[in-house]
Amino acid sequence: MRRRGSGTALKYLVLWLALAGAVGAVWLLGGGNSVEAERPGEAGPAASAGPSEEPEEMEVSVPKTSERGELMGVWVPYMSLNVPEHTQEAFEANFKGIADSAREKGLNALFVHVRPFSDALYPSELYPWSHILTGTQGKDPGFDPLKFMVEYTHSLGMEFHAWINPLRVKTAENPKELSGPIADLRADAPYYFMECQGALYLDPAYPYVRTLIAKGAAEIAEKYPVDGIHFDDYFYPSQEEGPDAEAYRLHVETVSEPLDLMDWRTANINAMVAEVYDRVKAVNPEVQFGISPQGNIQNDIGMGADVEAWCAVPGYIDYVCPQVYYSFENPGLNFSQALEDWQGMYRRKGLELYIGLALYKAGDSAQGEAWAGGDVISRQIEAARELPCNGVVLYSSDFLDAEQTGTEMRNAVETLAGVG
Repeated sequence: MRRRGSGTALKYLVLWLALAGAVGAVWLLGGGNSVEAERPGEAGPAASAGPSEEPEEMEVSVPKTSERGELMGVWVPYMSLNVPEHTQEAFEANFKGIADSAREKGLNALFVHVRPFSDALYPSELYPWSHILTGTQGKDPGFDPLKFMVEYTHSLGMEFHAWINPLRVKTAENPKELSGPIADLRADAPYYFMECQGALYLDPAYPYVRTLIAKGAAEIAEKYPVDGIHFDDYFYPSQEEGPDAEAYRLHVETVSEPLDLMDWRTANINAMVAEVYDRVKAVNPEVQFGISPQGNIQNDIGMGADVEAWCAVPGYIDYVCPQVYYSFENPGLNFSQALEDWQGMYRRKGLELYIGLALYKAGDSAQGEAWAGGDVISRQIEAARELPCNGVVLYSSDFLDAEQTGTEMRNAVETLAGVG
């Protein structure tokens, strides 16, 4: 059972005060308390001190999943939405096939990639059109994919969660060229970006960047009847010094008691997550905001993802969905031990826990005997339910009907339905 004693609550109140101080100490390009970001090249506000001054008494909206019951979801990555024809008809037919398959298997929620590269699968005032729609970033496909996907998903009685990668701009290969607002920002304010191993990311040290990301999330929540805004596990791209060296140098040179690098990065991410939560709730309090961190808590901490604070303190997230992509026999961190780690983490009242499962590994001979047998996912679903948790999410939709996972899915569908 989850530990919720008064001693634990006091521990996390102390933790919150420490976090608030750390986030408040984050400095970049000026001070002030404005919630609006500065334009490139202008002085901007310091980071917010935290999500709330009274965390124990803050009003927190209860996710609608408490009314729905167990969530049974699947991630739909951007690769699965890319059709070679690049036409509206092909896109919509492809998505219908994905959604229909999920519904036939008893799933009730889709987590769909709608902003994979600081771009958009919808008309946005902040981000360019995604290249996966037409082959070229910034090119208007002539229809609104997100509107169609939300409406069709809801017509099947399923939830639609808009999945965002908050920091990634491009990999070494994709998109080929940047366009629109992101290309302009890159030209006007290159310091807002981090480069790492040939890839490009937004730098959350800057208030402008954090607000851009938060406004983008709120734009979706305001314009579309989505059930949730969903972040994946990509935060700082490396634990090494370098990608954000200039921003950190400014912090060290300007603050009388600078944070060390990792605490500073964590404060930046916490400030971003809190602002996303605030802006999403401001436009639609019913929309859930959740994050899917790595299943290994230490890995999360290493990339600035302060999962313990997000789960304990109001004002960050409505649910957490760790990607517990390990077999029962994994030598480093096995599935059962990872579940124990998440079970042992303090979670505030109302915060929901989903478990992400690696369907893509099941039946893959390259993964070894631990993923063979045809019942790994069903056994993991049963183990997750024993926590207890509020549901499971499978990665990914590509494997709902794959030959590799045929036996696994038949067993998983029976387990999800409570059969056998």
